[in-house]
Amino acid sequence: MILYEHPLNERVRTYLRMEHMFHRLSSLIHRDTALDHHYALHALFELLDVASRADIKSDVLKDLEKQKQHLNSYRGNPVIAEQVLDQVVAEIETAFTQLNQLNGKCGQDLQDNEWLMGIRSRIFIPGGTCEFDLPAYFSWQHKRPEMRRKNLMDWCTSLQPLLSGIVLLLRLLREAGVTHRVTAVGGHFQQSLPAGRSVQLLRIRLPKESGLIPEVSGNRLMLSVRLMQMVDDARLQAAGVDLHFDLSLCA
Repeated sequence: MILYEHPLNERVRTYLRMEHMFHRLSSLIHRDTALDHHYALHALFELLDVASRADIKSDVLKDLEKQKQHLNSYRGNPVIAEQVLDQVVAEIETAFTQLNQLNGKCGQDLQDNEWLMGIRSRIFIPGGTCEFDLPAYFSWQHKRPEMRRKNLMDWCTSLQPLLSGIVLLLRLLREAGVTHRVTAVGGHFQQSLPAGRSVQLLRIRLPKESGLIPEVSGNRLMLSVRLMQMVDDARLQAAGVDLHFDLSLCA
């Protein structure tokens, strides 16, 4: 099965993008080649562009507090395991405290690093990080992988509280979803979203062997999924087939 996720608001869209960049950064850091570490820096600067926004830190803090209050409302419910509830609430409190203790914007120490900002100013220019443009960076790429890896992990430190909070929020959001088996008739599925329930994320699992790609549109009232297939010239066209797939609505 291939899992596709589709956000239904801009905040979750931002969280998913940051999670995606964070996973890519984590994968690249643990490799050894200078080229992998170059693209790890590229991913780090992409994360910094989003993390340094004034609203992102406050949004994550608000969402963590909202999740904590929501979970605490289940206390005393006989079907809820209090020990598990305490553990999740403790995770939220830890993430909240670590992020709240950061002074100023996330990643501010990276923006104060003149050497890193010199690389950042050129890394998005095609060929902008050649050795004749950035000889000090070229020299850094020739250091031992362990040293480069340590530098990269140190530079990630100031972003870690924000990223940990986002990963936790997305995990809780995904776990709140209930999966249903639905059918796209003639390659199209449409459903009204539950009234009074703020669905924030759609998760769609399609059989890998089908070769189909979901084209999703949705808002707080309606969800539409059209199944597409790639033809020989790499264009997408409507599949027009009946297919069962798994759908999760996460609120």
